[in-house]
Amino acid sequence: MIISSDDLFWSSSLWYFYHINPQDLFYEIAFTRVPHIGIELAKNLIAHCRGAKAVFWESSHNLLKINGIGQQRHFENIKKSTELSEAEANVKYLINNSCHIAYYLNDDNYPKRLLQYDDAPILLYSIGTSNLNVLKTVGIVGTRKPNIYGKIQVELIVNSLYYYDVQIISGLTYGVDSLAHQNAVSKEIDNIAVMATGLDQIYPAQNRKLAQQIEKKGCVLTEFPIKTNPDRENFSMRSRIIAVMADAVVVIQSAHKGGSLITAEFANSYHKDVFTVPGRVDDEMSIGCNKLIKANKAHLIESANDIAYIMSWDSDKSKPTNQIELFQELSEEEQTIVNYHRTNEKVTIDTLHHQTQLKSSELANHLLSLEFKGIIRSLPGEKYRIY
Repeated sequence: MIISSDDLFWSSSLWYFYHINPQDLFYEIAFTRVPHIGIELAKNLIAHCRGAKAVFWESSHNLLKINGIGQQRHFENIKKSTELSEAEANVKYLINNSCHIAYYLNDDNYPKRLLQYDDAPILLYSIGTSNLNVLKTVGIVGTRKPNIYGKIQVELIVNSLYYYDVQIISGLTYGVDSLAHQNAVSKEIDNIAVMATGLDQIYPAQNRKLAQQIEKKGCVLTEFPIKTNPDRENFSMRSRIIAVMADAVVVIQSAHKGGSLITAEFANSYHKDVFTVPGRVDDEMSIGCNKLIKANKAHLIESANDIAYIMSWDSDKSKPTNQIELFQELSEEEQTIVNYHRTNEKVTIDTLHHQTQLKSSELANHLLSLEFKGIIRSLPGEKYRIY
């Protein structure tokens, strides 16, 4: 279990990339892999022994005196640990793939938002360019099978958040998570994908290309070392990271149960602001969102502007408006609708039907297209207004 300096042929790389003692990193990674040692107990051991490496070297007599380690199972797991070879594989992978490591003690790169909570991970692994301590962050989560309404809402909210200079955080899984990342990438918005696996296993595999795109203007982040599979319990742990790192969590479509509701529960327990988009009472994909609103566990929002208002965020007026770019792509009918909105703040669908002389089905399709492009927004009472 002891690593000699002769074995650390890449130690100079560790110093160059991470500015840390190579043996310390080995033991820190190994310690996070010891079975049945939770985060709080691990931190207690590190504090008592003054470092992860010292825990492995501590005498059996002293280890058994530490609060929580007296249980024979914990003691034996540490003393019989074979995780150092796995730690070696992790270090090689991190160096070869230009990954980053953040340690919870005395590391400026570690997310300050996480440090406020006892269950903050000991180590975080990432690849990409993101600053993990930006001023404003929004977590976006939701169902893995969004309908057209959910897809539109994701695009509208992400595109509007562009003007508030926020970092977007999501979980890289199917559905709303992937859509949030894709829209952030297309708008060049800094975004973080929090994974439930190691950096060597992108899950789902179909999102590997998306993960590579995120790395260019954001990062892929995980608390799990390489060779960690997408086990069910890991997704709940990932949800808590999203909830803690986000100043506000937005749920876009959720059934009665689901991972997005778990994230919302974490956010509420951490006293974070939770927002959700309402849906029809008979829509299965809106049951969870409507339930959050009914239980006063989430703010009802109609757009990203509602989030900014509650969070007291100012928009960046210097950024080019989305509308100017999109107006050039409008059909003649869409342009007519937009022109009428320019002189009328709120317009009913009956008024639009009268003014445009379009069939109801055609008008509905054009309105949906304009919403999808982020040019108009729907209001209660079948009214519409321009953004």
